[in-house]
Amino acid sequence: MIALVDYGMGNLGSVDKALRHIGCRVQVSSEPAVLAEAGAIVLPGVGAFDDCMRHLHGHGLVEPLKQAIAAGKPFLGICLGLQVLFESSEEGGLAGLGVVKGRVVRFKHGLKVPQIGWNQITIERPAPHLEGIADGAWVYFVHSYYVVPKDESIIATTTEYGCRFASSIWRGNLFACQFHPEKSQAVGLKLLENFARFSGEL
Repeated sequence: MIALVDYGMGNLGSVDKALRHIGCRVQVSSEPAVLAEAGAIVLPGVGAFDDCMRHLHGHGLVEPLKQAIAAGKPFLGICLGLQVLFESSEEGGLAGLGVVKGRVVRFKHGLKVPQIGWNQITIERPAPHLEGIADGAWVYFVHSYYVVPKDESIIATTTEYGCRFASSIWRGNLFACQFHPEKSQAVGLKLLENFARFSGEL
């Protein structure tokens, strides 16, 4: 079973629908016990960094999430679910989960912010979650901030939008992307399928 984390924010409906479409058993929950029992965890996110962290703390999910990742449980973060893995964000003053060293910064260029719509990913290193996805594939973004990992070797894909930024990261059991696979049609469904197979949930 895949636990889809419900902390009062996030694009739960479409992520749930996409995972079920590819044949996954999904439980939407805010209960730490469900995260502990699940075979894999998906953390979606839409909104502001500090609001997300307040909700995670309020539901008692911060330590369970950190423990699950540290224990090697397959984890997928989506959009804000990628950003809160980091230590801090220019968007707010609260600390992130700190699972990944680095910070989240705002776009500082003349292009329209937020970036909304389709853009391409460049695959920087092979990851099981990207198997069968072409270099240059188009995916869907909605964001004003992007992550800057201290360890650039964890960057799985990059994207150009006024600058080259990390659009996904991969480290062991952890994969997280700035784009929305649940909105990225066939490419997104392939990524979710890869994650489910990697997790042993398909």
